[in-house]
Amino acid sequence: MPFFPGATGQVHYRHWNLRGAHAAVVFAHGMGQHTGHYHRFAAGLASDGIAMWGLDLAGHGLSEGIPGRAGDVADHARDLSTLVELAEEEGLPLVLMGHSLGAASALTLLRSAADRFTGAVLCGTPRTATIPATADVLDRSGLPVLVVHGADDRLAPIDPVRAWAATVRGLRILEYPDAGHDLLHEPGHRAVTHDVADFVHRVAGSRHE
Repeated sequence: MPFFPGATGQVHYRHWNLRGAHAAVVFAHGMGQHTGHYHRFAAGLASDGIAMWGLDLAGHGLSEGIPGRAGDVADHARDLSTLVELAEEEGLPLVLMGHSLGAASALTLLRSAADRFTGAVLCGTPRTATIPATADVLDRSGLPVLVVHGADDRLAPIDPVRAWAATVRGLRILEYPDAGHDLLHEPGHRAVTHDVADFVHRVAGSRHE
């Protein structure tokens, strides 16, 4: 199993390789999850010609760290940056994606590295200080951003995300009715996966029949 030295120990990652991929998603999961929970999502992207890379955040899955703790998003962002370096070796357009804690980590990385990506997807974005602090950076970069969020999300209520999204140029928000926080594991997961894949192809210039 592949590992790399991370900010707080060894970090486990997965690469869902795909011959002839048109683009790739670099993915960070949420609190209490790990990459093993996302085989279905990766398979859905693969069916649309998109490869995926994902890491187990420190303290999650097979990565070293303190289990049961969210950890430091700055450390997670540094580990995510290392994963991006591995993905960049394939020479594919990269879209950064994170869910919940992973979205906060992705936003932290984007504050210093937006130019490494053709787009970003934020899922179940939490209400943290990272969000408003990143709005100006994203607005200046012009990076295309897709926000996918459950209208009934109780862990990360949608109203603050709507307000933040309105301040970022080039950001599109898609709301899913009757959906909660964990969009990629809810009944409407296929629609979310389809919307993410469509966004990836659009920003990567790789739309295909």
